[in-house]
Amino acid sequence: MSKTSTKSHILMFPYPAQGHMLPLLDLAHELHVRGVPITILVTPKNLPKLNTLLAKHPSINTLVLPFPNHPLIPAGIENVQDLPPNYFLPMMYTMSELYNPILEWFKRHKCPPTAIVSDFFLGWTQGLAVELGIPRVVFSPSGAMTLSISSTFWRDLPGIGNGDNENAMFEFGNVPNSPSFPWWQLSPIYRNYRQGDKQSEFIREGMLANLVSWGMVFNTFDELEAVYLDHLRKHFGVERVLAIGPLQPVKGDNDAERGGSNSVIASDITAWLDGCPDHSVVYVCFGSQAVLSNKQIEELASGLELSEIQFIWCVKDPTMGLKKSEYGVIPVGFEDRTKGKGLVIRGWAPQVLVLGHRAIGSFLTHCGWNSVLESLIAGVPMLAWPMGADQYVNANLLVDHMGVAARVCEGAGVIPNADELAQELAKSVSEHNIKRRARAVELSKAALASDKEGGNSFKSLDTLIEDLDHELAVKNAVIHDQNNII
Repeated sequence: MSKTSTKSHILMFPYPAQGHMLPLLDLAHELHVRGVPITILVTPKNLPKLNTLLAKHPSINTLVLPFPNHPLIPAGIENVQDLPPNYFLPMMYTMSELYNPILEWFKRHKCPPTAIVSDFFLGWTQGLAVELGIPRVVFSPSGAMTLSISSTFWRDLPGIGNGDNENAMFEFGNVPNSPSFPWWQLSPIYRNYRQGDKQSEFIREGMLANLVSWGMVFNTFDELEAVYLDHLRKHFGVERVLAIGPLQPVKGDNDAERGGSNSVIASDITAWLDGCPDHSVVYVCFGSQAVLSNKQIEELASGLELSEIQFIWCVKDPTMGLKKSEYGVIPVGFEDRTKGKGLVIRGWAPQVLVLGHRAIGSFLTHCGWNSVLESLIAGVPMLAWPMGADQYVNANLLVDHMGVAARVCEGAGVIPNADELAQELAKSVSEHNIKRRARAVELSKAALASDKEGGNSFKSLDTLIEDLDHELAVKNAVIHDQNNII
């Protein structure tokens, strides 16, 4: 590619956490099939995550930079499968040490990228883009409602210094539908903000830098979040706010290998589900980060057993910093007692495959955004147990505004009541859930239509590429005119 090409070359920079990285790689695929040259920046331990994408698109380039050293972060922690939530703050700060290595790489490169697409946790790349004189596009792996709320509190700092009352309610009256949340449900990154603290101020600056970026793209679709996308445009003045989702795994991608290993092979899971009636199975999974304590597991196991439903339960092993004796242990005899009724998967579950099976009737979920979208694509209603991050906002959207979920629990440490949980589990695969299932099917049709040629998300992605190409053409024309004058 020549320096005067009017075809954009995009550097894509994912934040190294499972839920952030995978959808950005799916976006890289969508851009590349439209003819956009792509370079993906990763640290060494995350390079294997690109294997499937690179096998399909060998012309995608990679920029592999060493993960910066930090006294609070153990070596190897940048591996997306090993990242505990308590490392997010120092990780966000430490990643900025890649600023100069990236800048030097650009200076050495004969035909460097002409735009940056980076995760919203990498707000410092806005300054990098300005220094390089190229557009930066924010990629949000969370929904537009979450960004509407988080942008409000990072800008206005409501409640800072008054966090002693965990139940103090915070209302977001300027956000559509005027959502409100107790202090303990706001993002822990925000709740840990300390005015004057170097790390805290850096993170706030990065979040505010997202709002002055060239554009923002969201892994969502208009039929789900149009009012929040519009709010970001009008209330915060972001010129380009585009819904380009729901992003889906690369066609042909082996979902069983997408996020890690598991104890049951995909064909065995499918065979088990094939023997179940339609909409009869509850799928239970809490994403790549959440690990239940043994007490939580005991009550959940008891609830599943008491409900007498069929189920698939994905149980995650303890991560760094958690005692194996206190987390992730299934009660002795549970699997024997529920044999034929349930299937337990240890490790990573092939979630897209499971949710897409006709036998799945509901999904007990932590409401992580990727899980939400995968459930909606499949037309599966949800049982919401939000545990942190953006999950309380997502639950609010799903339960109170979209009508596709019911709350059954709230909080990372809360211990559910087995009897109450059993009732909700049983109702979720009965005629009591018909309305929510019908609504989920409606949203599934809207999501799939949005992704197809002519759909809103499909057209938005085309618009993004056209606008970037136009920006580059204008810049090249200015340079050409200046050279002629000289």
